[in-house]
Amino acid sequence: MSLFRQAARLILGRKLDPFDPDTRHSIALIAILAWVGLGADGLSSSCYGPEEAFLALGEHTDMALFLALATAVTVFVIAASYNQVIDLFPSGGGGYKAATKLIGPRAGLVSGSALIVDYVLTIAISVASGTDALFSLLPPGLHGYKLPAEALLVCLLLTLNLRGMKESISVLAPVFLGFLVTHVALIVYGVGAHSEGIGTLWPQSVAEAEKLSAESGWFFVVALFLKAYSIGGGTYTGIEAVSNNVNMLAEPRVKTGHWTMFYMAFSLAFMAGGIILLYLLWDAQHVPGQTLNAVTFRQVIGNAIADQTVAGIALSVVLIFEVGLLLVAANTGFLGGPAVLASMASDRWVPRQFRQLSNRMVTQNGVLLMGIAALLIVLATRGKVALLVVLYSINVFITFTLTLFGLCRHWWQQRQYVLRWRRQLLLSLIGLLVTGFMLTVILVEKFLLGGWVTLLITGAVAGVCVLIRRHYDEVKRLMARVDQFAPRVSWADDMLPPPTDHDAPTAIVLVGANRGSGYRTLEWVRGMFPGLYTNFVFVAVGEVDRDAFDSERSLEALRARLQNSLAYFVGYCASQGLSATSYEAYGADPQSELVALIDKVFDDYPNSVCFASRILFRRENLFTSMLHNQMPMAVQRRLHEQNRKMIIVPLKIEEDDKPPPSSRVPVH
Repeated sequence: MSLFRQAARLILGRKLDPFDPDTRHSIALIAILAWVGLGADGLSSSCYGPEEAFLALGEHTDMALFLALATAVTVFVIAASYNQVIDLFPSGGGGYKAATKLIGPRAGLVSGSALIVDYVLTIAISVASGTDALFSLLPPGLHGYKLPAEALLVCLLLTLNLRGMKESISVLAPVFLGFLVTHVALIVYGVGAHSEGIGTLWPQSVAEAEKLSAESGWFFVVALFLKAYSIGGGTYTGIEAVSNNVNMLAEPRVKTGHWTMFYMAFSLAFMAGGIILLYLLWDAQHVPGQTLNAVTFRQVIGNAIADQTVAGIALSVVLIFEVGLLLVAANTGFLGGPAVLASMASDRWVPRQFRQLSNRMVTQNGVLLMGIAALLIVLATRGKVALLVVLYSINVFITFTLTLFGLCRHWWQQRQYVLRWRRQLLLSLIGLLVTGFMLTVILVEKFLLGGWVTLLITGAVAGVCVLIRRHYDEVKRLMARVDQFAPRVSWADDMLPPPTDHDAPTAIVLVGANRGSGYRTLEWVRGMFPGLYTNFVFVAVGEVDRDAFDSERSLEALRARLQNSLAYFVGYCASQGLSATSYEAYGADPQSELVALIDKVFDDYPNSVCFASRILFRRENLFTSMLHNQMPMAVQRRLHEQNRKMIIVPLKIEEDDKPPPSSRVPVH
């Protein structure tokens, strides 16, 4: 093993066998771990969402009780609505899949593009704001290292996620739990210490609303409340992450997803609503240079601990856990973003490489894209949270709104077939009204401040996706024409090809699911070297990508497709009186598996030459190279390094190609 491979294995971990039942069990997330990994984004919003909403009320903060109640109710409404997405799409895909299936492919494209940009911004803003908070505890002379520290943290999170979702969550879980324990303790103690004031909160809130309405009218009261309510909308982000990653949850997936969503909704509602309640009970006032959380927590801790030194240490611990949670929230982008990319790759909106799995059963290319894109944004904005905040939170509400509109449409269409459709429709409709309103307010407030940049980037992503889809659709159509060249083969069930001679000249033909390209390669070999090769060995590797790894049934379907393809080519040779056999392998890294399999064939048949086809486009460019893997070229280089022969057969796919008049090959 080379030094590079040893280092990669040390950093990323050992290779996993996709067909081993223990592999799926070892990486699947139980509800608690899923809550830790996917719920941090929403919980981290409690570090700034309640404060922004509270301060938006200005001098009328007594109305914040309505805000706390509305926040808690909204979280549960959106979470309950997204439980429907889990029920309808238990294989994952979340908002993207819901918009695609319930509205249409174009709506799915918008939803998916918005989610991709949102997850990149989640990583960037979480790392930047967490680093800001961390460096605020350090001497000013060290602040020049903040940007390098942010870049390092992005790279660290990227590496953790390349090892696997479960491993990254396990490393970050203590920070999440530390935040949860300290903040729950503060909320419970803070509310209990001023419990005598709870009974006065409702009358004060009502009196403040009536007083303001008498001065400015009810329209102004409602407008002020809705503005504050929408500004705190960042608290609701992260809810969609569970439905995006249902396929990575422990069985039974749907039940695990529902429990995860409940944990997330309850903790979010308790944390955001509880902090707003603390603001009211402790009469929190804004202090320049300090967050409202810090001001309030200092009061609560000071009341609980008489020793100022110990109280100061306790406050520092609480704030450090807030910093840590922001970094854990960044990890949500590394979990959700690749999942969306994998779903879009299955629908050919993005390069198919984004549904490939690494040896650690991780959508490695998606993780890399998320990390690199987030790093570039952090460097481009120099980690300025004020700028990133403007770009953030628009896209997630685009996805929310499309998803809930799709659910409303679905339940209306199913009203004749589902008994309780009214309840489901009402829940989806309430969620749609909430998210649609918040999307409108956020767009109005942020558009001219720089929000248009987010929409421009999202539009650019969607535009590139359209070009990719058009290319893949065209190639699929042309490859279907190529498949027509592969004749149907009929032979007796007991007919077998002649036995192979291991010392005779052998043609190793690399084939895949597309029979037409394999047939053309075989006929090219026979035409170019008539009578030279005594044996034909067909080699194929089944790629265990994200779709195939989805379930044991998907893996068995992959095996069946590959074995049927190999049986076809061996059967064709049998019908022609040619000696033939086949070799197969499966894995997440098809190139390595293929090279290892070819090595085995060369050991069994030393006098061999390998042949593979490669699509030849009329216009070869960087675009076509990125969208299609270059495996034949890579395998050829590996074999040539071992002094083994391999010839690549160009496969032209043209409009004017015509299949042969007869499609059935007779038995000889």
